[in-house]
Amino acid sequence: MAHSDQTENTENQEGLLPRLWIYTNYDCNLSCSYCVAESYVGADRRGLELAPVCRLIDEAAELGLTELFLTGGEPFILPDIFHMMRYGLERNLHVTVLSNGILLKGKRLHQLEALPHRELLTIQISLDGSNAQTHDFYRGVGSWQKAIDAIHRLKAANFHVRLGTTHTPENSHDLPAMCQLHRSLGICDDDHIIRPLVRRGFSGKGMAISLPALEPEVTVNRDGVYWHPVATDDDLLISPHIFPLAQAVEQIKSIRESMLMVTGGASSRFR
Repeated sequence: MAHSDQTENTENQEGLLPRLWIYTNYDCNLSCSYCVAESYVGADRRGLELAPVCRLIDEAAELGLTELFLTGGEPFILPDIFHMMRYGLERNLHVTVLSNGILLKGKRLHQLEALPHRELLTIQISLDGSNAQTHDFYRGVGSWQKAIDAIHRLKAANFHVRLGTTHTPENSHDLPAMCQLHRSLGICDDDHIIRPLVRRGFSGKGMAISLPALEPEVTVNRDGVYWHPVATDDDLLISPHIFPLAQAVEQIKSIRESMLMVTGGASSRFR
């Protein structure tokens, strides 16, 4: 398993941040009780349309960003999600979509299989336990089995699958069993990401986290550009203007350089 705060170089050779995170939407087909994005069934979509997403991808590529992360909400609710993925893949970006996996069957799975450059594509499935009792505590009854079924379908279709686990008091004891499970599913240790529960959104417990403790990763939603994908709260807002993306990236780099001078930098990463 890999922890999300592991030390890595987060800049490319030109000193640019390598990842662009996009909150595609905030509505979801689950209502997880600890959701940092405050997503739930019936939530306001607050989505980005296809045109601005494509422009963001173009500008990110021009800036030298190499990875695109699409998150929500549940991105696969969106009719345009496959167009967004295709656009990023065709521009040679490594594309990761964060999902609970439930919708990835039937027509949607066929659309996924039809995408080009699948070697650049990762589907990250949220899985918080080795069994239904542990996983479903936060995510809802029946969600564990649906996630497991989705993983089997994706692996059978030869997709690169990564697991994202939120480390909570309720699943601490279960992490060794989780590792045994993901190995049995054909998912390697490096593709099991464990991130801490944070006190944001719907979560009333967990790690209290603020901007200086986070290594920046450019994050965008409909309302602006943010320091980090852990949340799109006002205290992490860098600019209310999405375009041009380069201006917000320069602001992020400037803030980070100032932090490095004072504190030696931050280290927490989130996937």
